[in-house]
Amino acid sequence: MRKNAIGIVGGGGGMGRWFACFLAGRGYTVRISERDGGMPLPELAAACPVVVVAVPMAVTVEVIRKVGPLMKQESLLMDLTSLKEEPVREMLNATTAEVAGCHPLFGPDAPDLKGQNVVICPGRGESGKVWLREIMERNGARVVETTPERHDRIMSVVQGLTHLNTMAMGLAMETLGEDPAELERMSTPAFRAKQDLLEKVFGPSPRLYAELVTKNPSAREVIAAYGKAVAQLKRFVEEEDAEGLEKWLRRGV
Repeated sequence: MRKNAIGIVGGGGGMGRWFACFLAGRGYTVRISERDGGMPLPELAAACPVVVVAVPMAVTVEVIRKVGPLMKQESLLMDLTSLKEEPVREMLNATTAEVAGCHPLFGPDAPDLKGQNVVICPGRGESGKVWLREIMERNGARVVETTPERHDRIMSVVQGLTHLNTMAMGLAMETLGEDPAELERMSTPAFRAKQDLLEKVFGPSPRLYAELVTKNPSAREVIAAYGKAVAQLKRFVEEEDAEGLEKWLRRGV
């Protein structure tokens, strides 16, 4: 299967635009379909042996159900969303084409693929998955293949727990009410690093982070574990038990 033309649904968004530029820079013809313009989905599916769904998580399933039935059996349908169980299942149900879930573990500010982690969740077929893996690895990415279920479980820790911690810190800072300018003047490198995360999570696109921590199938287990850890820390602080906390911390991670 020659994959000379790539269709991207949502090619005007952050990661969609990133991959459009990446693929165009490597000689592929890239076609874009957007809610408000670009190539209509039927034309995109007919013209492109590969269709990439790169829309916000909230509308991913809707788009998959629209584009999937339009695709040829020898084509590849893939997505770029941060969760994989539901999108891969929906792609398998919506089309007879080859299917692969892809999660680039970086944001649209990355200059290239060198040193970046990318997860691929095979769904159906081999040639599309091989093409996807090869183009990622050829450009410097570290590729991991796993199941959608295992991906989402790992992401509940890698992304979910990270963002929960950042959200808790930001909300606690709001409650404490200290002057941000004064905090900045007396900040440590560790605090400034956390500030970068806070600005992303509480920035212009909080919906993405909200969905990452609430839609993951393991979300309840993660928040329960986080709450248990915070409750234990609270006891150490209230009892001024530095020795007990030290022993607890020495267990490591």
